[in-house]
Amino acid sequence: MPAELIQVTDHVWLWPSHPDPARVQAAVGIVVGDDSSLLVDAGQSPDLARKIKAAMDAEGLPSPAAIVYTHYHWDHTWGACAWDIPVIAHDLCGQFLAAEAAKPWSHDYLRAEMERDHLLVPSFQARARAIRNFQDFHIVLPEQTFVTTRTLDIGGATVELEHVGGRHSPDSTVVRVPAAGVIFLGDAYYPPPYHLRSPADAPDLDLVASLVSEDYDWYVESHDRPHRRAEVLDLLRAAT
Repeated sequence: MPAELIQVTDHVWLWPSHPDPARVQAAVGIVVGDDSSLLVDAGQSPDLARKIKAAMDAEGLPSPAAIVYTHYHWDHTWGACAWDIPVIAHDLCGQFLAAEAAKPWSHDYLRAEMERDHLLVPSFQARARAIRNFQDFHIVLPEQTFVTTRTLDIGGATVELEHVGGRHSPDSTVVRVPAAGVIFLGDAYYPPPYHLRSPADAPDLDLVASLVSEDYDWYVESHDRPHRRAEVLDLLRAAT
């Protein structure tokens, strides 16, 4: 079944993650204001970004004014070059992406890196599938960065950004939409990426617990469906 936008609340929509984990396709959030919207992550490729853009137009959602990166990993950022709008991210995210942008991305480079380090194969095979033509691709660096927190007004909708770090990526940011009772977790509580992971690594449930609040009923992570607060609390209790 083809993916499509789903409505989480009156002002929050979501392009869901792909059910096949080998695709490494993270979800993209949309916070809808009166006359503009905010993207939470950019999609893992320009092709995916164009599909999301067409779906937004079909639903009559206002055009996005900016993108917030939850962290610098490719499946959250590589679609930004198709959006042509400003990006906001944590300061570390900008630094990490500058280093990524300096790499000679191409299908030849992907093959060479997979031969050099077999642990990169799952991620780099997914990148090769996602990007058909690297000539039309570039990594978009954030125009604006922050260190601890940042509050945005998007078409009258208040959005709060908070750097939480974590072992998955030290630049991880959560995105709160207070009026909608929604918090985007990104990948913040996940273990490190596959090529950096050890058998002892596990999800950081303490980080999840620290983010649960009665003010937020929806918890949206990047590689699973949205969860309600009661379900998150049940999962945390079951894990202790």
